[in-house]
Amino acid sequence: MITELGHFALALALAVALVQGSLPLIGAARGDRRLMALAAPAATAQFVLIAAAFAALTWAFVTSDFSLALVAGNSHTLKPMLYKVSGVWGNHEGSLLLWLLALSGFGACAAWFGGNLPESLRARVLAVQGLIGMAFLAFLLFTSNPFLRMAVPPLNGADLNPLLQDPGLAFHPPFLYLGYVGLSMSFSFAVAALIEGRIDAAWARWVRPWTLAAWVFLTIGIALGSWWAYYELGWGGFWFWDPVENASFMPWLIAAALLHSAIVVEKRESLKAWTILLAILAFGFSLIGTFIVRSGVITSVHAFANDPERGVFILLILGVFMGGALTLFAARAGALEAKGVFAMVSRESALVLNNLLLAVAAFVVFIGTIWPLVAEMLWGRVLSVGEPFFNAAFTPFMVALAVLLPVGALMPWKRGDLGGVLRRLMPVAVLALALGALVWAVQTGRSALGPIGAALGLWVVFGAGVDLLTRAGRGPLAARLGRIGRLPRADWGRVTAHAGLGVTIFAVAAINAWMIEDIRVARLGETFPLGPYQVTLKAVHEEEGPNYTTTMAEMVVSRGGRTVATLFPEKRVYPVQAMPTTEAAISNGFFNDIYLVIGDAQEGGGYAVRGYVKPFANWIWGGALLMALGGFLSLTDRRYRLAAGARRAVPAAHPAE
Repeated sequence: MITELGHFALALALAVALVQGSLPLIGAARGDRRLMALAAPAATAQFVLIAAAFAALTWAFVTSDFSLALVAGNSHTLKPMLYKVSGVWGNHEGSLLLWLLALSGFGACAAWFGGNLPESLRARVLAVQGLIGMAFLAFLLFTSNPFLRMAVPPLNGADLNPLLQDPGLAFHPPFLYLGYVGLSMSFSFAVAALIEGRIDAAWARWVRPWTLAAWVFLTIGIALGSWWAYYELGWGGFWFWDPVENASFMPWLIAAALLHSAIVVEKRESLKAWTILLAILAFGFSLIGTFIVRSGVITSVHAFANDPERGVFILLILGVFMGGALTLFAARAGALEAKGVFAMVSRESALVLNNLLLAVAAFVVFIGTIWPLVAEMLWGRVLSVGEPFFNAAFTPFMVALAVLLPVGALMPWKRGDLGGVLRRLMPVAVLALALGALVWAVQTGRSALGPIGAALGLWVVFGAGVDLLTRAGRGPLAARLGRIGRLPRADWGRVTAHAGLGVTIFAVAAINAWMIEDIRVARLGETFPLGPYQVTLKAVHEEEGPNYTTTMAEMVVSRGGRTVATLFPEKRVYPVQAMPTTEAAISNGFFNDIYLVIGDAQEGGGYAVRGYVKPFANWIWGGALLMALGGFLSLTDRRYRLAAGARRAVPAAHPAE
């Protein structure tokens, strides 16, 4: 009965989305307040209905209701409760329902907290959100219904993909979807502004909090996925440039560019056309990610489905919304005239360069991701674009961005003094170069990656510190330090996010430049070196888990005769799906990780063992969390919460009688 109610709620949500996407648009065009007023309650109703459907599906998974085909195919009675719940979105249909829950949640938030928006703009924003919801509800109900029944329910389920039975994957998709779907708000604001023909400083201030919230969620989601890949897959890496990884990274880059571009619109009323285009493209890349994951056109370990019919449906949604928005963008080009003027040396110019670097970097990732598909379609050649291409093509843009960041952050609006800014940053530059030279002198080998990464990381982090100190004004250092605590949270947020980027840049360079790897066959009782450590394979034994069997090794890590850690890497087998997984054992440290993996038993005796010493590995995710924290701090700034009050527009029409 509960599942039938969930199915009915989805059908009713589709009808509500149709109302939300049509009548408020008509009302805004006619100046009819009664029709415009339907947008907010419709958005709330759509969220409540989709939440009810999601709750019904969750109940089916928790109670192991194998009469539902989706539960039978993705759950098992012996599975731990956490993975029964995460199994709701560990498949195509359930994850799409989570996608819709996030979409309707953002629309409901705009209805609840958008009271200060001009009436017509709010109605149009919610209407566009309703149209997106209508398209994806139709996709869900007609091609991916999660509530399909089985005529003869099995006694037990087929279990969830073992790779997804992990805490990291339990939380990674919800955050990622909140980021993906959050960018729909930027898209809706852009389309609504194009329909009205007015893009100004107030619009930029309204759109920034939504974009920032989406960027924060996307940052956390990407970091969680990278962390999961690092410790779960057992291959020792944190980023593979997989097509689905790239699909989340591209909108992150575009959203970062959009955040900085919207600042220029808000402060100087320049870059209007570019900002609108970025708002459209940010959500466009989110839809491209949805297409890649769910169409099967590109092979990926992350893909949910391999169904051409679903792929065509998503491609149709992508074409309608992106094509319509870009057509409207072209038609309204005359309303996007920039008002502010600025010199070549100014903060505006620095932000333009920042945008170009981020946008071109996203385009490079897009080309590398889509090129194998293009090559196969046009020339019938099967190609693989991997890490060497992305490292060579993407890295220079990030290096240039890191060099620019501290300079641009200190540059004044309209007209700047480059010499004065560089003088303030001179101590940081000297310190960064000195650190790079020191690393070059003491490291083994002569790879430039480590010294460059160390210098760039310090340059960005300490440059953010100089930015914070500059915001505190002039005067004695003690007085300036006292004023730092009273700075707006948005200033603290910006500096924290920039510092987080510097930490991540350093950590990525360090782990790639100085990682130690050892692959060998080790026998029981044997001790082997791993960089400065010694590792002893003490024992290997079999154990039973709740829904798996495991081969677990006991490995003692020592240094200078002192035990550093005892690690227990595993190789699990899930009998229901007959699928093995590797569970790496990691000793996490502040300066490095010791990473051990146990493999198969060898014919001549012993076990395949892989070991790594990964310097500054945790700094990668620490930097990502700092970036997310910076975004959150900015969101808590009162100016963001009251952004809609930046300039309240007078309603364009009187109430319809």
